[in-house]
Amino acid sequence: MKMESTSNLSRRDFLKTSIRLLLGVGGLLSLGGLVRFLDFKGAPESPSEFNLGDPSKYQVDSHTLRADIPAMIFNRSGEISAISLTCTHLGCMLEEAGESYSCPCHGSQFDRNGQVLKGPAKNPLRPLRVELQEDHTLVLYTDKGTK
Repeated sequence: MKMESTSNLSRRDFLKTSIRLLLGVGGLLSLGGLVRFLDFKGAPESPSEFNLGDPSKYQVDSHTLRADIPAMIFNRSGEISAISLTCTHLGCMLEEAGESYSCPCHGSQFDRNGQVLKGPAKNPLRPLRVELQEDHTLVLYTDKGTK
């Protein structure tokens, strides 16, 4: 018994159909990517105000690392101050290295007061505003304003 093919799809028709199918799938995938792109929600804005608590937590002539901010809080003879531990070169978080701060990304180094010891950073660390509130708690502000 001889079997006859019910489909007479030529090579040319097969290639046309395959290309159309691939282009259709590619278009749908691209459309899905576009929808995801347009629906993207950026990282939530980081807080600019941090409650540091009771000033007595910070012993005189001490420094306290706050990695969540990131900042170093100083109590110098009863005066509370702070500097940002965000590198002024490209924004990496600095690490404490003895009596200085070191950038793990590109090697910048800063002294305890935030002055540049070694580049590529050119600007000193940014001082942060610390205020004593009426309820006798300290609040640190990371906005651009300084004391």
